[in-house]
Amino acid sequence: MLKEIGKNAKDASYILASAGGALRNAALEEMAAALGKNTQRILSANRQDLENGRANGMRESLLDRLALSESRLAGMQQGIREVADAPDPLGLLLGGGTRPNGLRIEKISVPLGVIGVIFEARPNVTSDAAALCVKSGNAVILRGGKEAIHSNTAIADALRSALEKAGLPKDCVQLITDTSRESSTALMTLNGFVDVLIPRGGAGLIQAVVKNATVPVIETGAGVCHIYVDKAADIPMALRIVENAKTQRPSVCNAIETVLIHADILDAFLPLLAERLSAYPVALKCDVPSLSVLQGNPNAAPATQEDWPKEYGDLTLSVKTVAGFEEAVAHIRRYGTGHSECIVTNDYHTANAFVAAVDCAAVYVNASTRFTDGGEFGFGAEIGISTQKLHARGPLGLRQLTSEKYCVYGNGQVR
Repeated sequence: MLKEIGKNAKDASYILASAGGALRNAALEEMAAALGKNTQRILSANRQDLENGRANGMRESLLDRLALSESRLAGMQQGIREVADAPDPLGLLLGGGTRPNGLRIEKISVPLGVIGVIFEARPNVTSDAAALCVKSGNAVILRGGKEAIHSNTAIADALRSALEKAGLPKDCVQLITDTSRESSTALMTLNGFVDVLIPRGGAGLIQAVVKNATVPVIETGAGVCHIYVDKAADIPMALRIVENAKTQRPSVCNAIETVLIHADILDAFLPLLAERLSAYPVALKCDVPSLSVLQGNPNAAPATQEDWPKEYGDLTLSVKTVAGFEEAVAHIRRYGTGHSECIVTNDYHTANAFVAAVDCAAVYVNASTRFTDGGEFGFGAEIGISTQKLHARGPLGLRQLTSEKYCVYGNGQVR
């Protein structure tokens, strides 16, 4: 079955790669409209997934990722239209020149081919990934988790019908409806059909793909992100940034999991932070010095060694006291996942040293890590956040879903 899906995707990819930008944009408009026309069917399917999730004891943070509403569906439609409005990433002249022998060489952007996406309980990924792949001329094979199978199926059916209506093969977008472990493994090893595989989910899923795939993989998104509050920080600014980075949407990969606080401002900063976060409330896992400062606070508890590398995905925050910049960087190097890191400071030299020393996809000075996002970076939607260095790093937008080809023009040259 998977080989047939792969063959259909490969065949569709050739047609899609040759389709002009106007046709791809028309297909995207049809896809956006199809989500609107099928809103009630999609929401009904989503309610079934939510009921199953609650019955199976799914965590609230995962239920939030799974849940759809009319406003979220409208956001998905808008996301598709924004992708359609973005500049065409194909056929861009990226370099070249004329050689002494008269050969004219042009390097242009081309599709990757067939992209596989393995993801968990986020049905919006079905729509986002399909839109980005169609715009960038790539066929896509989607394999979501069993938790969202009804939602994903309803969305994919709507998108596939829209593609046909626009005059493109419906197999430009395919969803694997078998959610068994075997189907996931088969997609990871679909050599000859899948050009690149992108896992999108928790650390367990990502590592399973990295370890087992025989097709090329772009590793994305486990997000153990930190904010270091330096002794030269503006305290009101730091409070706003930490609050936003932890609470605005704690289930996503660019939310922070640990705040590192310079020992010189621990007494002044931490009680204010704890009070601010108590409104949600955020559970604080504290090292010995910070727990001492928060003695008697019902939201504070001792941290264990297992807390530092943990991606909570909920309203839990680790608190670590550091002696200075060097200790903060050492902690991030040991426990960070190369996603997004932040320093809050008014010291120009410390800020620049942090930017230079911290190795991650996005490093921030005095701004929330929640901005690591394709839309916020001006890319439109994104298919994930790459935490590796090849083939792309950071938000994977349209340009990152292309490769390069050399076109060489001559008039009879031989070597």
